Amino acid sequence: MQYRIYALCLLVSGCVTEVVTPPPQRPPPPPPPPQQAVVLPEAAQEYAPPPVVSVYVEPPVEQPAPIAVPWAPPPMLVETPPPPPTPAAVWVGGYWAWQGTWVWAHAHWVGPPRPNYGYINPYYENRNGAVIFIPGFWSPPGVMFVPPAPGLHISVEIAGPGVIPGPRPIGPEGVFVPPPPGSRFGMIIPAPIGTSPAVVTSAPPVVAVGMRVTVNNTNVTNVSNVHNTTVINNVTTNITNVTIVAPPTATANHQAVNAQVPAQAHLAAALPPVVKAQAPEPASTKPLQAYRPGQGAVALPPAQKVIVNPPRPVEAARVTSPPAPPPKANEVPPKPNEVRAKPNEVTATHAAETSKPAVAPAPRPEVAHDKVSPPPVAHEPVKPPAAPKTLLSKAPEKKPPVDSENKKAAAKEKTAEPAVISKSKPDAAEKSKQDKPAKPVAKAKTKEEEKDEKEKKERPVQ
Repeated sequence: MQYRIYALCLLVSGCVTEVVTPPPQRPPPPPPPPQQAVVLPEAAQEYAPPPVVSVYVEPPVEQPAPIAVPWAPPPMLVETPPPPPTPAAVWVGGYWAWQGTWVWAHAHWVGPPRPNYGYINPYYENRNGAVIFIPGFWSPPGVMFVPPAPGLHISVEIAGPGVIPGPRPIGPEGVFVPPPPGSRFGMIIPAPIGTSPAVVTSAPPVVAVGMRVTVNNTNVTNVSNVHNTTVINNVTTNITNVTIVAPPTATANHQAVNAQVPAQAHLAAALPPVVKAQAPEPASTKPLQAYRPGQGAVALPPAQKVIVNPPRPVEAARVTSPPAPPPKANEVPPKPNEVRAKPNEVTATHAAETSKPAVAPAPRPEVAHDKVSPPPVAHEPVKPPAAPKTLLSKAPEKKPPVDSENKKAAAKEKTAEPAVISKSKPDAAEKSKQDKPAKPVAKAKTKEEEKDEKEKKERPVQ
């Protein structure tokens, strides 16, 4: 019995239940804000130029043998030519040359190695997915460039150690030049034989096939007169301009292109580029010889970074105020602190002056002919004012016989000279007064005339 009680106590003591409350759950942290992706132009987003090797390449004095390269040259770089050192200097270089990889042949001014030698631009051709390349060279006078024959077998060159091949030519087969700066790698621009690669430097970058270069020739005839003898020299001069055409689907900015640029390399390279991918200066001034077929690896300087400026932005039209009208002939220039009202503005002073009622001028007293006051008494007779005879409206009257004293006075008045009128130029106020018709002025009467009038009034009317 005791064991049962003891077991029951143990059972009751071990069945104590403890309720554990769970800790409060914290709210989950808010999700991070979505980041806005920076959209770059297609040419800058996928086809940024990698570091390049810049060298001087010595042009040979004869046409070198062609070579075959397994991938297309990169887009063009920008080099602004300085003024030529001499009139005979030629702008050479400024293109992609093969030296176990595509290297930039730095452009520079140089004179011909021999008299009358001309410089021939490099040659690129897309043939069966490979690039047939001939570097620029000096040509003797009268020797024409001969392109590689279509059936000529040319072995493909092997790239140098550590060189990563690029894309194959993207475009139609035939002669071409590298694409404009900032273009997609592998693009080619069809062009005629002899076209300088610098002609596309100012063109917009391309991302698809469609841009091409055409050549326009103009014939000029020179006519000269020499000592009454007319000499006609039929000289045909090729003034060559290249026309660059591209549809909107080919360019990175989706705008069509139809522009003419100079065919000469130094003039075309001087035009402002759309994308300025500046070519680095060569690390060594020692020129390399032109690559020969099967030459193998060449010791090259280290590659340098290409500095690319963003495309030229379209400048907004500047809002400018219209130019001030020129001052009039009689207008006095304003003082430094003087503020003048515009033609359509009314200043407060002007408004106050115009609001005042107009004051009419005082009427001019008129002198009647029959109501003339007697002249003032004086020791000497008062002379009447001189006036032209045309202004007198009163007709002359017959004078009765007068005594001798009155006759002498009348004779003195007749012999008196009229007042001398000044011939000086009247001012504006006097001129306006002179323009008005003058009113007749009554002549002052003498004692005799007054006496006669008095007698007439006293006579009885018959």
